[in-house]
Amino acid sequence: MGGGRRRRAHGGDGGRSEAAPAGAQLVYGQHAVREAAAYDPAGVEAVWVERGRRDSRLERLLDKLARRGIPVERVQRRELDRLADGGSHQGVVLRYSGTPARGEGELADLLEAEPEPLLLVLDQVQDPHNLGACMRSAAAAGAHGVIAPRDRAAALSPAVHKTAAGAVQRVPFFQVTNLARALRQLQDAGVVVLGAAGEAAAPCYSADLRGPLGLVLGGESDGMRRLTRERCDRLVAIPMPGAMESLNVSVAAGVLLFEAVRQRFPEGGGLG
Repeated sequence: MGGGRRRRAHGGDGGRSEAAPAGAQLVYGQHAVREAAAYDPAGVEAVWVERGRRDSRLERLLDKLARRGIPVERVQRRELDRLADGGSHQGVVLRYSGTPARGEGELADLLEAEPEPLLLVLDQVQDPHNLGACMRSAAAAGAHGVIAPRDRAAALSPAVHKTAAGAVQRVPFFQVTNLARALRQLQDAGVVVLGAAGEAAAPCYSADLRGPLGLVLGGESDGMRRLTRERCDRLVAIPMPGAMESLNVSVAAGVLLFEAVRQRFPEGGGLG
């Protein structure tokens, strides 16, 4: 939620408490709040809702949370504006302590447990909305995880939760200290690492995207870094017959992920 003075908000017991203490996040927007509460209700710690707002779906959710003993407080809209830091909260903000980012050790556990993982690797994607959209595409494609570096990259945040619309609860997010080393970790586990680069000669549709696979995309401005590119087993391009030179990273992620889905489940076999 940014630096500077630590924010505080009224607690459900009438006193004052930290809005997002260490290890917790603020999730806002009705869809993101409903998804977090439905998928991982044990992670919900408190809810603030706009005083006077009447929404039947939201009220049913609030009743369920209240029955679990979770504080639900009615506040003025300006308090929600402050908690959401100006984001579009749609009248509700939730404090959530679930789904923390995972690390290298948990990535090793996944690679050991999953024989044919489909992983999305993001090299310094810094826009939280792009990260959220990538998370959503990864969840929709049935990916087993999204991997990103800790430095100079977006982390889980309220904006990511809102854009991801529940995907943060459905697909593991791994933050690694050294991305090139993490790619070597994937390769040592038998995962093919395929990077997307506009100048690559081979189109992605000619690549074999079945089996253990890590799809690597670069950040918004400079694409993949040199070490990341060198670590890839192969580079492919997304054909674009139109006039644009590149795609938004979340759009590119969706194209590659669902091409992998198409190849893994020909004619829809194994889906549904």
